Amino acid sequence: MFTLPNCPKCNSEYTYEDGSLFICPECSHEWTKQSEVEDSEDENIIKDANGNILNDGDSVTVIKDLKVKGSSSALKMGTKVKNIRLVDGDHNIDCKIDGFGAMKLKSEFVKKL
Repeated sequence: MFTLPNCPKCNSEYTYEDGSLFICPECSHEWTKQSEVEDSEDENIIKDANGNILNDGDSVTVIKDLKVKGSSSALKMGTKVKNIRLVDGDHNIDCKIDGFGAMKLKSEFVKKL
């Protein structure tokens, strides 16, 4: 028997098929079987703001001023970050920044050098 995949957004098991689409009744997310295959191939690829693929050990530059929680100063645009580590999660870059210390950044706010 064919089992339907769980929702990729909320992981609900109550998905149903409507024509060529899979639909989640809990979060209203719709996807196709083709997009599911593409997502599984791309799930571990992290890209910068320009679409360049990032790897562990790369150097990046911050592309906009970022407020830092718990600090009165902001991380300025153009700040260079060396030797990044890629991690899973919302903030997918772990790094050390001179003057700030250990930080977590989102890949959408950096560009590869």
